[in-house]
Amino acid sequence: MAGRMAERDGGAPGAPTLDCGAGLGPDDLTTVADPSLDEVQLPNRPESAKVARQLAETVLLNRWRLPGQLVEHTVLLVSELVGNAVLHTGAQRFGLRMYRTRGRVRVEVRDPSRGLPCLLPVQPMDTSGRGLWLVERLSDRWGVDLQPRGKTTWFEMRVVEQ
Repeated sequence: MAGRMAERDGGAPGAPTLDCGAGLGPDDLTTVADPSLDEVQLPNRPESAKVARQLAETVLLNRWRLPGQLVEHTVLLVSELVGNAVLHTGAQRFGLRMYRTRGRVRVEVRDPSRGLPCLLPVQPMDTSGRGLWLVERLSDRWGVDLQPRGKTTWFEMRVVEQ
C-alpha cells in the first residue's frame, strides 16, 4: 500500500507537502492535502504532529464519519507514530497516508530510515517511551514494512459497520 520512495528524502514522488507554519485551520487542511487520497508529506518538526492529528481527525470525522472513541484513539496513535518519526529518524520529511476498507482503518507513516521501532516495557512512572505501547494496546494490528529506502510503520483499527 505504501507509495514509492523518493531518492533524496523519503517522500513519494508527486505527494503533496504541507508547510506546518502555513497557519491552516482544521477546515482548510483537506482542501490542501488529504491523506485518504494521497500520501501527505510533512516536515520533520515537532509541530508536524499537530498537523497530522488535524488531518487525521478531519478525515475520520468529516470524510468517513466514524464514531468518537475510534477517532480519539486513531488520532492519538497518529500522534505517536509521527512523534517517533520526528524524534528517531533524522529524516527531512515523512509521509502520512490513511486507508479505509470494509471494517478497518489503516494509518501509515513512512520515513527514509530503516531503523526499526522498538516496543519497550513500560513502568508506571515512565515519562516517555509509551508510544508503541499505546499503539500495541489500542490498535487491532500494527507493524513495520521495510522498503528499499526506508520503512512504513502502520496500525489498523477495527470499524464496526453501521
